[in-house]
Amino acid sequence: MKAITYKKYGSTAELQLQEVARPVPKDTEVLLKVVAVSLNSSDKEFLTANPGYVRMWGPFKPKYSILGSDVAGQVIAVGKQVKNIKVGDEVFGDIMYQWGGFAEYVCAKANALVQKPVSMTFEEVAAIPQAGVVALQALRDKGKVQAGQNVLINGAGGGAGSFAIQLAKYYGAVVTGIDHPSKLSFMRSIGADHVIDYFNEDFTKNGQQYDLIIDFVATRSLFDHKSVLKPTGQYVLVGGSVKRLLQALVIGSLISFTGKQKFGILAHEPSRKDLTFLLSLIDSGKVIPVIDKKFSLREVPEAMQYLADGKTKGKVLIRVAD
Repeated sequence: MKAITYKKYGSTAELQLQEVARPVPKDTEVLLKVVAVSLNSSDKEFLTANPGYVRMWGPFKPKYSILGSDVAGQVIAVGKQVKNIKVGDEVFGDIMYQWGGFAEYVCAKANALVQKPVSMTFEEVAAIPQAGVVALQALRDKGKVQAGQNVLINGAGGGAGSFAIQLAKYYGAVVTGIDHPSKLSFMRSIGADHVIDYFNEDFTKNGQQYDLIIDFVATRSLFDHKSVLKPTGQYVLVGGSVKRLLQALVIGSLISFTGKQKFGILAHEPSRKDLTFLLSLIDSGKVIPVIDKKFSLREVPEAMQYLADGKTKGKVLIRVAD
């Protein structure tokens, strides 16, 4: 089968289209013919080993030779212990503990997958798993978002950010999105009440305060965010550099212990239950998976570079098969 592989950490130049052996499912796995797979920031992180904590999974070289975790496809074989999925089923899910989605076939644990609704395309469902669940868990579970709250979302125009805007509006919040100036109209189009162009406006100097801050990129100091949090506000860090993560972990924990403002880090966990909930919101029209651009399997390096450039509006998709 064809797959995009890499052997060492680095740039998109390390990604190569190669012929590799088709995987064989274990007893609790299924084999998927991949139709679509979406990109996430975690793909870029595991390619570049940046942030450095990625090396915990492979100190000197990548543990996984094929990236891609948000997969959608058709089941062509099942393991002996698989009971809830059969050959021919159309399924999708986040296989971040196995990876391998940038390929024509991939093995996935059956308990990580959800049935694809007939009303949705493979591309639409492939756009949901990691970004949608991360946004949901950051807002609902970690941030405890409430109706009427003022919510600031940093990195609101990207994959997870586009879900976060819509979910925050679903929960009744007033949403401000921060991102690249090219994304301002896009953020408004999916529900943001206010938008901030980070090139030309400093969110710490506009006089606004927020009940909840969801930070997908963590480019600013923890103290910058503290200054615009309300006295009982909460800050949730979702992604960023090791420096920012350590700052949130150490200093944020101290601030949270000694005061009413709370600082935390989201430990995202794939969830079939959360995927099912997101499907219900999509079915009712409350949330839509936004696809910015589509690439072929051969074009994964270009797609990864497009993601790394930081100008994506929503999700980037790889169309593997018809």
